[in-house]
Amino acid sequence: MNINLFHKLEGGNIRFKALELKDIQAIHNYASDENVSRFIGWRLMKTLDETHTHIEEMLQREAAGSHLYASVVLKLSQEVIGTVMIFNFDHEANHAEIGYVFHSSHWGRGYGTEALSLMAEFAFGSLNLHKLHAQVVEANVGSLRILEKNGFKREGRLKDYYFIDGSYYDKILLGKLQLTGSAFDAG
Repeated sequence: MNINLFHKLEGGNIRFKALELKDIQAIHNYASDENVSRFIGWRLMKTLDETHTHIEEMLQREAAGSHLYASVVLKLSQEVIGTVMIFNFDHEANHAEIGYVFHSSHWGRGYGTEALSLMAEFAFGSLNLHKLHAQVVEANVGSLRILEKNGFKREGRLKDYYFIDGSYYDKILLGKLQLTGSAFDAG
């Protein structure tokens, strides 16, 4: 895996960079927000020490080769506004899962859509993956929109899979295949 290339991806409004402990406060700002952590699978970080431990765990997984992580930087201000990841690699089937998290003050501005587009181009072009997939809580409509804008298709639903804040939610499974030029691959 070309980690360095992943850390240097750049779009019109955002760029990726390596995850670093020096960005702990910026990461803590969204990792400690209940609205952000509610539907993403990260535990709520209540202290900077918890965020520090979480960043170290991510860095260890990346060093072990099981995950790719990058901080998302807003080009205009150089502010770290989110984290993206490619993980759960299945080298035999040639697919992986994607994920992303953004500070809530940057929701609805297209940064998630742009970040996912960069990740998909990298995964299919540089990693030559056959498929990307994602799992989303049904109530996370913003994330579902980001995935669908990037060509991900709904492939399944697991009823009452998540129990969050006293309520059950379905898990929505989405996937996107690498297009190879065949008419049969477009669906």
